[in-house]
Amino acid sequence: MNEITASIALIVVLLALLGGGVWVGLTLAGVAWFGMEFFTARAAGDAMAMTIWGSASSWTLTALPLFVWMGEILYRTNLSESMFRGLAPWVNALPGRLLHTNVIGCTIFAAVSGSSAATCATVGKMNIPELRKRGYPEAQVIGSLGGPATLGLLIPPSIILIVYGVSAELSISKLFMAGVLPGLMLALMFSGWIMVWALMNPEKVPKADASMSFMQKLHEARHLIPVVLLIASVIASIYTGIATATEAAAIGVLGSLILSALQGALTWKNFKDALFGATRLYCMIALILAGAAFMTLSMGYIGLPRQLAEFVGSLHLSPVMLIIVLGIFYILIGCFLDGISTIVLTMSVVLPIIQAAGIDPLWFGIFLVITVETAQITPPVGFNLFVLQGMTGKQVTYIAKVCAPYFCLMVLALAILWIFPGIVTALPNHM
Repeated sequence: MNEITASIALIVVLLALLGGGVWVGLTLAGVAWFGMEFFTARAAGDAMAMTIWGSASSWTLTALPLFVWMGEILYRTNLSESMFRGLAPWVNALPGRLLHTNVIGCTIFAAVSGSSAATCATVGKMNIPELRKRGYPEAQVIGSLGGPATLGLLIPPSIILIVYGVSAELSISKLFMAGVLPGLMLALMFSGWIMVWALMNPEKVPKADASMSFMQKLHEARHLIPVVLLIASVIASIYTGIATATEAAAIGVLGSLILSALQGALTWKNFKDALFGATRLYCMIALILAGAAFMTLSMGYIGLPRQLAEFVGSLHLSPVMLIIVLGIFYILIGCFLDGISTIVLTMSVVLPIIQAAGIDPLWFGIFLVITVETAQITPPVGFNLFVLQGMTGKQVTYIAKVCAPYFCLMVLALAILWIFPGIVTALPNHM
C-alpha cells in the first residue's frame, strides 16, 4: 500500500513540476527528493549530493560532450552544400530522384552529429530550397526529410545511445555497433518508400537534371570524401578496438576541426559558437542525467522497481507481448517528453522487467531508440516537427501527416528486428 501511495504522489509531483515549466533535470531531482524525504528513512540531502556527483563525474559520460562538440563544429561549416553537390548526380536515375538526397544526407549527417534536431535543421537548410526550386511536391519534400532525420538518434555516434548505455551500464562501443545495421536498414526502407511513391505518382516527379558521365559524377563526389573519411575513422576506431567511445569522440572532434579548417570555414567565431553550443546542450543533458540518477536511487529505496517488476511478472506476459506493451508505452510517453528524458525517467523501472523476461538489454536499447525516434515526428511534442515548421512555415499537423508513412515504416522496422534480432547483435558479437 505504501508503494501505491508513493507512486501516486510521485506522479502528481512529476506532472505538476513538468506542467509548471520546470526544467526536466530539476524536475527529476525534485521528485526524487520528495520521494526520499516523505517515503523513506534515508536522509535526502547527502544522498542527492553523492548521487549527482557520481553521475556527473562518470568517465563513460565524457564521450557525450565530445560528440556533441563534433556535431556543432560540422553544423557551422559548409558541409551541407558539399553534401548536396556530391550526392545529387548519383540519385537522378532512381524513382523519386533528388528526394533521395534527403535520406542519404540525413544518414551521412546522422553519423557525424548524433542529434535528430541538428540533422533535420542542417539537411533541411540545404535540401528544402533546392528541392522546391526544382518543383518537387511540398508534402514529399517535408516528409522525406522529417522521417529520415530521426536517424540522428540511431546511427552512431548517437547521443541518446550514450545516455542509454550510461543508464543501463552497457558498453557504449557495443551499442554504437548495434545501431549501425538497423540504421542502414531504416534508411533503405525510407528510400524504398520514396521509390514506391514515385512509381505510383510519376506525374508528380520533376524531370531529371542533365545527365552526367561516370567520371563527372566521381568528380562531384569529391565533396563527400572528407566527410566519409571522418565518419569511417570514428566508427572504425571503435569497431577495431583501437579506441574507446571517448577516444573515438576525441578523434571526431580533431577530424572535424581539421576538416573545417581545410574547407576555410574554421573562423574564431565559428569555433566559439560551436564550443558554446556544445556546452549548453551538454549541460542540459548532464542535468537530466544527474536528476535521473538521484531518482533511480530514490525509487530503489521506496521499492517501486521491485513492486512494478513483480506486478508485470504476475501478468505472465510473454516476451513478445511485453515488447508490444512497452512499445506502445514509449511511443505514447514520447509524444510528451523528449527522448533523453523518456529514457532516464523509465530505465530504473523497465530494465529489471526486460532482464527478468530474458530480453537482451543491448537489443532493447536499439528497440527503445527506434520507438523514441517515432516520437520525433508525432505531435504534440515532436522536435523534428517544430524544426520543420520553422523552416517551412507549415502547420505542425500538416507536417505530422506527411511524415506518417515514415512513422509506419519505423513500426514495421521494430517488428523486423524482433523477428531477426541478429540485425542488432551481429556487429557487437564480432567486436
